[in-house]
Amino acid sequence: MAEASKNPLEEENIFSFAFQQLRDVIGSQEQVIHRLKSTMAIQEEKFVSKEEYEAVVKKLEEEKAAHAQTKGLLAKETEKLQFALGEVEVLSKQLEREKQAFEKALSSVKNKVLTESTKKDKLITKCNEIESHIIKQEDILNGKENEIKELQNVISHQKQIFRHQISDFRIQKQQENYMAQVLDRKQKKAGGLLSSRGFKGLGDK
Repeated sequence: MAEASKNPLEEENIFSFAFQQLRDVIGSQEQVIHRLKSTMAIQEEKFVSKEEYEAVVKKLEEEKAAHAQTKGLLAKETEKLQFALGEVEVLSKQLEREKQAFEKALSSVKNKVLTESTKKDKLITKCNEIESHIIKQEDILNGKENEIKELQNVISHQKQIFRHQISDFRIQKQQENYMAQVLDRKQKKAGGLLSSRGFKGLGDK
């Protein structure tokens, strides 16, 4: 009798609350089911067969082996590179030493060339001075030679005149000697005639 006397509104409210609770539970379950389906779909997408898995594993092993081989080659090439870099460093140092030696030798040669060039310039100047002096001396000598030639011409002319004079003198001398001889013979002849005449006069007496 007590239960029959419950308020219908209260019963409706309780029913509504229970229904709402049930709906919430169902909604939660539906969400869980949806998540499970999504998870199952993802798992199905991710699922592979054993053959595919073994093929992938084999390929992975091959890739690992190839990677290991590449690493080995890389290590060898790195070693070669380090060795080559060492040689390059040695050669670079040697080249630097040779470069310094070359620059030193070049500097020495330049200084020597400069010194020799200075000497050459001095020698050229001195040679020019000597050449100028020689030219002056040659001019003087040429003048002297001309004077000597003129003197030789004068002497030659004087010799010719002297020779003519000597020739004339000899001719004159010969003429004088001849005239003297002629006069001497005439005088002797005249003297002989006078003597003979004198002796003849004395005999006549």
